[in-house]
Amino acid sequence: MTTVDVDTVEHARANPDVPQPYRELGLKDDEYARIKEILGRRPTDAELAMYSVMWSEHCSYKSSKVHLRYFGETTTEEMRAAMLAGIGENAGVVDIGDGWAVTFKIESHNHPSYVEPYQGAATGIGGIVRDILAMGARPLAVMDPLRFGRAEAPDTKRVLPGVVAGIGGYGNCLGLPNIGGEVVFDPSYQGNPLVNALCVGAMRVEDLHLAHATGTGNKVILFGARTGLDGIGGVSVLASETFAGDEPGTGRKKLPSVQVGDPFTEKVLIECCLELFAKGLVVGIQDLGGAGLSCATSELASAGDGGMHVWLDRVPLRAKGMTPAEILASESQERMCAVVEPSDVDAFLAVCAKWDVIATEIGEVTAGDRLVITWHGETVVDVPPRTVAHEGPVYERPIERPADQDTLRDNGPDVLLRPSTSDELRFTILRMAASPNLCSRNWVTEQYDRYVRGGTVLAQPSDAGMIRVDEGTGRGVALSCDCNGRYVRLDPYAGTQLALAEAYRNVAAAGARPVAVTNCLNFGSPEDPGVMWQFQQAVRGLADGCAALGIPVTGGTVSFYNQTGPAAILPTPVVGVLGVIDDVSRRIPTGFGEAAGHVLYLLGETRDELGGSEWAHVVHDHLGGPPPRVDLVREKLLAEVLAAGSHDGLLSAAHDLSEGGLAQALVEACLIGNTGCRVALDGDPFVQLFSESAGRALVAVPPAAELRFAELCTARGLPHRKLGVVEAIWGTLDIEDVCTLPLDELRAAWEGTLPALFG
Repeated sequence: MTTVDVDTVEHARANPDVPQPYRELGLKDDEYARIKEILGRRPTDAELAMYSVMWSEHCSYKSSKVHLRYFGETTTEEMRAAMLAGIGENAGVVDIGDGWAVTFKIESHNHPSYVEPYQGAATGIGGIVRDILAMGARPLAVMDPLRFGRAEAPDTKRVLPGVVAGIGGYGNCLGLPNIGGEVVFDPSYQGNPLVNALCVGAMRVEDLHLAHATGTGNKVILFGARTGLDGIGGVSVLASETFAGDEPGTGRKKLPSVQVGDPFTEKVLIECCLELFAKGLVVGIQDLGGAGLSCATSELASAGDGGMHVWLDRVPLRAKGMTPAEILASESQERMCAVVEPSDVDAFLAVCAKWDVIATEIGEVTAGDRLVITWHGETVVDVPPRTVAHEGPVYERPIERPADQDTLRDNGPDVLLRPSTSDELRFTILRMAASPNLCSRNWVTEQYDRYVRGGTVLAQPSDAGMIRVDEGTGRGVALSCDCNGRYVRLDPYAGTQLALAEAYRNVAAAGARPVAVTNCLNFGSPEDPGVMWQFQQAVRGLADGCAALGIPVTGGTVSFYNQTGPAAILPTPVVGVLGVIDDVSRRIPTGFGEAAGHVLYLLGETRDELGGSEWAHVVHDHLGGPPPRVDLVREKLLAEVLAAGSHDGLLSAAHDLSEGGLAQALVEACLIGNTGCRVALDGDPFVQLFSESAGRALVAVPPAAELRFAELCTARGLPHRKLGVVEAIWGTLDIEDVCTLPLDELRAAWEGTLPALFG
């Protein structure tokens, strides 16, 4: 391309009436008018590309900002005490003690994963790993909360295997263990699956890096893969608009906006970055993910103390004839942008050469307050960087409680026919164990390497994933991601707190102390007042819940427009909780394998709570009534008891009670540990087995520790009841006066579903 073909700033000023495709790029009429007002002229093609991607819903948070501020309003100084980086950075960072810091975050790659499942999911993993890397940390592990349409739907059979293969293919090549996640099926996700990805990394506290361009004269270096045509418009075309409804079965209309990943390039990029950090050669760093160079250059400049000049024609390309707008909007993967002192440039480039990573000096920090980008000597971008990166539009969308909300809540599960005889209860236990949302996830997780690098302590099917951080002391972290979209649909405020409570409880059940939260808020269109009401309530529920538990939200993401035509997904605020354990050898397993002869206790209270339950969904295809009560004071107490039990060696197994209730917890604990048990219920067998009351856990206690553990619960005021005993030789789940289920029969039901569906 010659400079004659390029829309320069001078040309834009001289030709103000040139029609521009701003609507096709996702900009509204008033947004385009504001850009012209900021610049005092029409934007160039390159500037239009920058503003369109950076002002997209995905990058600008323009519909969610007014609500997300509530997190800051509810976070106390005490909650911030251990937080080293929070909302607004690439990822949250917390001090976990002994000089270690851990960084973690969840991101979404929903629409790309529907269009091209393998690459969409793979590049979702690549992007979240680079977010963690950009903080100065070594990535340690990943997790994948996933949601799909009906398990038996033909399109699910196209999407799910591709997504799982993409996650496994990319993560396995990076040498990162996948230590947990979710696989949920619901008709609302048909045509709009949710592919969320979490990564956790560790570093020494002093090694924290942030994204800013400071120091006039410092150089801007682009390094990693070459820039191509893949992913152009991903955040504006894919992530920030609703599917029209004509994509199912092919999903190809949006294919050019899906990125293409290369995990082997990312692997050497990780090692290259870590060496650059170790040698002190980086002033500021930003990964190139959504919005590509548009994001990296504008955010670095906006967060710095000056401006920036970029020579765009120096960017290494892998496609011929790319325009400046295409180069700026490209979301080609495996790229990073660093700010480097002039005296360190040669050393920086030498490290990159050692790792065979392409590195090019493309710009420098300037004394002004403008981001100037030139193309073969011609200026194609001249903008105030804050107006691109941080001062985009902010909308206060209309909010209205959905008209059907009261009807939904009033349509409770009390009228549903319940099993009552022993045969009916036995059949229901087996049916529930085999249902798509409760069955074994082995078909998925066996495609992931869960133990690569040797740091994994717990992985799926454990309640939480756990990874060792310090080889010397055994210090580690546990993580869990959770959300029940049916609960949130019934009550967005309480349902989101239930998601927080379950993730918190899962981490505690592994023996860790919960310390911080991240989130991925997946909702329908923000242009729907009912969706915005759900979103507002969810944010407030999560913020108030974190304040009650005393743990901060360190960051996360918002994913809107998750709907096909007028049909939105179930509101799905996925909550991730990070916990710290001083010594991973004290972890508590989920299964009964190490607990033969030990006593079973049920902690917490069981009530007749089946609104939004898995039983109502599986057996009656019913959604209605209030969700289970959430009591965060009780959740905190339960977590303290579990942590004390771990620390003092009082527990040999622990499993939280959630979807499927006590029946499912017993099935899973027996099968995971390949060990049977005998239990006696107290009250209505159906309610005791299938209620989904929150704040409960099933624990195994060594006989020698039983008195001490019971006294601990009594002293803390935690309801507890002796439930039964673990016994390896039985090979059965024996529920007194209800039924006896051989483990072989349970295993056939639990493990057979996904292989039968997906091969």
